[in-house]
Amino acid sequence: MTPTILTVAGSDPSGGAGIQADLKTFSALGAYGGAVLTALTAQNTRGVTGVLPVPASFVTEQLDALFADLDVAAVKVGMLGGADVVEAVADAARRHGIRRLVVDPVMVATSGDRLVDDATVEAIRDRLLPLADVVTPNLPETAALLGVPAVAPEEAADAAAELHAKGPAALVKGGHAAGPDAVDVLADDDGLLELRERRVETANTHGTGCTLSSAIAAGLGHGRLLRDAVRDAKTYLTEALRAADQLHVGTGHGPVHHFHAWWTPEGTPA
Repeated sequence: MTPTILTVAGSDPSGGAGIQADLKTFSALGAYGGAVLTALTAQNTRGVTGVLPVPASFVTEQLDALFADLDVAAVKVGMLGGADVVEAVADAARRHGIRRLVVDPVMVATSGDRLVDDATVEAIRDRLLPLADVVTPNLPETAALLGVPAVAPEEAADAAAELHAKGPAALVKGGHAAGPDAVDVLADDDGLLELRERRVETANTHGTGCTLSSAIAAGLGHGRLLRDAVRDAKTYLTEALRAADQLHVGTGHGPVHHFHAWWTPEGTPA
């Protein structure tokens, strides 16, 4: 049976990140995708120019409507924006007994600028993470969740273990670090697992975090064990990055190629 996977995140009208990237990832990996919008954004491949938050009460209404009807196999949570929305999602997760919850804590922009206030970080850490199966922060987001100024790449393993001590498995992503390899570290009940892939040289990296966390959710929804789902997701994202230059979208940081396994380089179905 085709699993239904739900994304709870913001909209990216350029199609490279947010719910658009999540739905593409679910489809590419053989799952049916549903979406709860937490924010509308005005953005393209060069940046974000505006954000229109969705009220927390309407986020709740969307979640309740879907869980009253759909058999949701896994949920990916991305951009939430405010503490009230975090509370709404956490409350729905408890009421509906959400299974296989993947939290991608979108809190820090690639530029290093904080996207959410301290109350939102606290709500994600204290209210949402204890309900999650796995959290997937990058290095700056890991630092925000741990309340420290920064986490260096060589500190990723210790940081992942510290996050895991708060409840969920923790995948600390090293994609923003330098070096020839992109190294992520997973801390779970079985210990530490390092995932290493050769870094792909491309400017088309928009939506990598959304894509990875959605691929993990898709794997979990298909019944994969966490470590297998994480390994598969890392491989999928790496191949999507390798094929990204086949796409020519925008003049900034374009998207990864979610359908690299389905399209020929000319863009026609394989």
